[in-house]
Amino acid sequence: MLSRLRFLLPALAGFLAAPVFADVKPHPIFTDNMVLQRDAEIAVWGLADAGEKVTVTVGEATATATADKEGHWKAKLPASKAAMKATFVIEGKNKIEFKNVAVGDIWVCSGQSNMEHTNKSSYDLDRVSAGAKNPNLRLFTVSKRTSTVPLADQSDLKHFGKWSESSPETIPGFSAVAYHFGQNLQKSLNVPIGLIHTSWGGTPAQAWTSNEALAAVEELKYYADAGKIAAAQFEKDKKAIGPNVPASLYNAMIHPLLPFGIKGAIWYQGESNAGKAYEYRTLFTAMIEDWRKKWGSEFPFYAVMLAPFHAGDADGVTWPELREAQVYATKKLKNVGLAVINDAGDLIDIHPRDKATVGNRLALAARAQTYGQKIAGSGPTYKDSKIDGEKVVINFDNLGAGLMAKYQTINGFTICGEDKYFYPAKAVIVGATIEVTSEKVPKPVAVRFGWKNYPVVNLYNKDGLPAVPFKTDDFPWTTMPKK
Repeated sequence: MLSRLRFLLPALAGFLAAPVFADVKPHPIFTDNMVLQRDAEIAVWGLADAGEKVTVTVGEATATATADKEGHWKAKLPASKAAMKATFVIEGKNKIEFKNVAVGDIWVCSGQSNMEHTNKSSYDLDRVSAGAKNPNLRLFTVSKRTSTVPLADQSDLKHFGKWSESSPETIPGFSAVAYHFGQNLQKSLNVPIGLIHTSWGGTPAQAWTSNEALAAVEELKYYADAGKIAAAQFEKDKKAIGPNVPASLYNAMIHPLLPFGIKGAIWYQGESNAGKAYEYRTLFTAMIEDWRKKWGSEFPFYAVMLAPFHAGDADGVTWPELREAQVYATKKLKNVGLAVINDAGDLIDIHPRDKATVGNRLALAARAQTYGQKIAGSGPTYKDSKIDGEKVVINFDNLGAGLMAKYQTINGFTICGEDKYFYPAKAVIVGATIEVTSEKVPKPVAVRFGWKNYPVVNLYNKDGLPAVPFKTDDFPWTTMPKK
């Protein structure tokens, strides 16, 4: 008996060591109820046995791929038109047929707490929920996690998330800004819209930027160094890193989405970087360029300008400097826009509850700039100025149907002379311009508008969109690095 057992043990050991044939497993971004990006090559990827042939079918298009020695495979299908219902099948040794799949436009929705803020924490949930049933608006929330390295292997992505249709049951816990943005787009475009919500409250932009991108910019290298130190510490003690560590959220909550096809991105963040607003000019543009490089697409990117908030000092200027850094990105990079919410802030709450205004203004920007609809997508934006005696004449772009003030007196303008001390100013609409004066400044040098943490302003275009805060000067920023 013992001799017989000795004979069987090697054979049994060999059997146990043999590879176990596994089912084809698509990346967890692919689930029932999902949306695939229209009018672009469709990438589908996942895991299988090494050398296994995998066939992917979307509608009438089919593509095959062979798993490499590590079991990874990726198939690429030709572009498809928008479709409310599409077949989506993945087949290897097993067959997976996804249900209720659509083809339309997908938007990544990211940032910190104001993007994470849910519908149930916003205004009028009952009314919003009553109109939430929309089978052509699909929602996906990426689970929160951090990583010291980009997560490219889906074995690290357990509980990643799943797609669902918009309904009174699914929207209360979903990002309110993203939801209102998506509903507006879907209703106006009449195509399926998919929203991938990936955000984390209280996090800075450097956490959402890859170490590679941070290391490539001289003034941001110290963030990359900090990320490397955190990674070395993790290797030593295996304690999870926090969400504020540079690149930690890019690695775990953005990189795993690649190369999933998307139409564009919306972004609500900046509060955590306001203390270094001047640096944000470089950081924010680097992050946008990083995402675009990783996706291989110059996709449109729309950000929310920070809402009015006291931030410790209602008359302070760190938040307007951060807002100016956001404007800087729209000038330096193509296809970047802003949603201005001067009228949707809260003096004492950093999380204003009016998220419908935010989402709808993001949608207006996208509809005008990305989809080419003949609507106003932005409020008046500063173009240039001219000093004419005792007054400064301001010219604007994005006038829409013309300038207007919601009340008789225009609020929020200040003016200074050579002493650089800004006084409240009188502003008057004259045709397509605004003339700014002050009895205390007979020889004006510069004008600022909405230049406070909590500005009280009422300048709009006649299309109902608020003017973008601005300054005509190039005086040093208060958040410039100290020399």
